[in-house]
Amino acid sequence: MTILTLNCGSSSVKYQLYDWDNKVILAAGIVERVTQPGSVIEHRSTGKEEITREHACPTHKEAIQLILETLVDSEYGALSSIDEIRAVGHRVVHGGEKFARSVVVDGHVLDSFKAIQDLAPLHNPANILGITSAQEVMPNIPHCAIMDTAWHQTMPKTSYMYALPYKWYEDHAVRRYGFHGTSFLYCAKRAAVLLGKDPFETNVIIAHIGNGSSINAVKNGVSVDTSMGLTPLEGLIMGTRSGDIDPAIPFFMMKKLGLSPDEMETILNKKSGVLGITEKYVDRRDIEMAAADGDKKAQLSIDMESYRLKKYVGAYAAALGRVDALVFTAGVGERGPQVRERVCKEMEHLGIKVDMNKNTASMTRYAETELSTPDSPVKVFVIPTDEELVMTEDTYALLEGTYKDHTEYTYYFQNPNYVNKSRQEALKKDLAKRPGLDKILVYPPKK
Repeated sequence: MTILTLNCGSSSVKYQLYDWDNKVILAAGIVERVTQPGSVIEHRSTGKEEITREHACPTHKEAIQLILETLVDSEYGALSSIDEIRAVGHRVVHGGEKFARSVVVDGHVLDSFKAIQDLAPLHNPANILGITSAQEVMPNIPHCAIMDTAWHQTMPKTSYMYALPYKWYEDHAVRRYGFHGTSFLYCAKRAAVLLGKDPFETNVIIAHIGNGSSINAVKNGVSVDTSMGLTPLEGLIMGTRSGDIDPAIPFFMMKKLGLSPDEMETILNKKSGVLGITEKYVDRRDIEMAAADGDKKAQLSIDMESYRLKKYVGAYAAALGRVDALVFTAGVGERGPQVRERVCKEMEHLGIKVDMNKNTASMTRYAETELSTPDSPVKVFVIPTDEELVMTEDTYALLEGTYKDHTEYTYYFQNPNYVNKSRQEALKKDLAKRPGLDKILVYPPKK
């Protein structure tokens, strides 16, 4: 069965085509600058040369049509016909309290997404547009929705309620929801495999660090707390988002500068975080190079981001009581040894002991690695996330009628002998250029 997954942002559409029967990625890519001049697609089919080409995409519908045309292109496509696609899985950032699991999209589901889109005004409208556009282009196959918030529906009220008027929760659904759920689900299940433990007897702290960042406390295999809140703005310092601040600051600065609520929302979401501190950089690689060249603001942003992470690790260690593993994932988590070092340094009192040579060697998105010392009570792993695989499997299981809540369902990638074939091939290049990487692999499984 061939399944297409779509992740629609306000001005982009990421996609992946997966052959479920053979467990391989057939193609993947992104359409950028959707609804803007200069739209462009970056596409790669397995075994073929990567291509980039411009194509006008005034709406998400044209972007999805462009993706489908590219997938069946005789030169660089992966399909002979669009009819080979049996289903589409869509990422939906915010499912509110209505959805605690993935669902097949129908009119009622779409109406429910529309009713709560004000909870995620930067994300859900684009997700909804992506679903409706894909349904127009591919009306005769099932479309499924995989929610970022669903994983966190196991949080207790002590974690998800805010100390605000209770009527705000009752009447307007103001509460903590959390995000990055498919990433956390994947990493929690894989961590249990690496530990050789039952996932529902496993306590882990997972740090998803990228342009958007959040951290998750997982107790006995389910989410019990997370750093993002009603929206993805709360919590860690991110690429352009402020994370935790004194809530009086926006009001103070609105009065000082005469800013509107919309202008302040834009500043907090798009002009803060490490961009706000450095005043020029978002990419952590650029920040690290600038810091090495003596840029004090760049160094400050690294120190601040790492310190915020460290505080959350300590808080979640206290909340969990016993921690089996600390996991780093996503772009910075997978390839940011400087941030990982600053988070883990001097954490021995919490049972976290890291071999810094292993940490330096671990810079790959194609394999799972262990950074902890042999005597570390808490294992420290880098687990490259795979949100698309979770989306694909949820879609497949929904179609087959085998899908259940993750507490009752065993994913394909929970098999101890699971190997990501595409990553295994790509790993060869990283092994050739990174000395010591082969010594810290816990993926592929050791024979």
